Amino acid sequence: MRIREWQDILEDVTERNVDPDDWRAVAGDRSGGVGEDMYLAHPRAGVFFLKTYAKNPFEVRGVGTQVARQLDDEIGSFLPNRREEAGGRFAVRSPPDDEDRAKQQVTRLEEVVKAHADAPTTPGDMFDDMMDALESPAFGPMEYDQYDRPDELEELSDRFEEAEELLSSELDDLIETDEVDRGFM
Repeated sequence: MRIREWQDILEDVTERNVDPDDWRAVAGDRSGGVGEDMYLAHPRAGVFFLKTYAKNPFEVRGVGTQVARQLDDEIGSFLPNRREEAGGRFAVRSPPDDEDRAKQQVTRLEEVVKAHADAPTTPGDMFDDMMDALESPAFGPMEYDQYDRPDELEELSDRFEEAEELLSSELDDLIETDEVDRGFM
């Protein structure tokens, strides 16, 4: 198991050549200590596990790893179903390469907002269309609890116990190095 900085894991996610709207996630408070845990998963890209904390209000630090190369039915049962209403939505995106690309995305985003203003639609459909306009490489439903741990997160931590222990140890080392005794909310 290769443990890396959390941003490197997100870069791996953005570079995957898979359907961007098939990603799913579950996240919440870390079970022991400061920070949050998050699992990102895609049927063809695999399952990624991140542990992060706020070093200060402007900087997030953390570690992560890929815990499975494919998303099987057992692990998938702990993640929100794409067709069901989840507790929230998430997206991972890279900034546009240049100013012209940014202007194109803004124009497409304006068109999406106008189209959804004129037609009956759901918030989920609007979110999906906005992420398409912004060319997000990964987005989808997310089960999230900012004050606790969803049961699904606990189940995934039990399934990937070795990764849980290794990442917790690495994150604790970061927290100690940064001399952070508590998180920011």
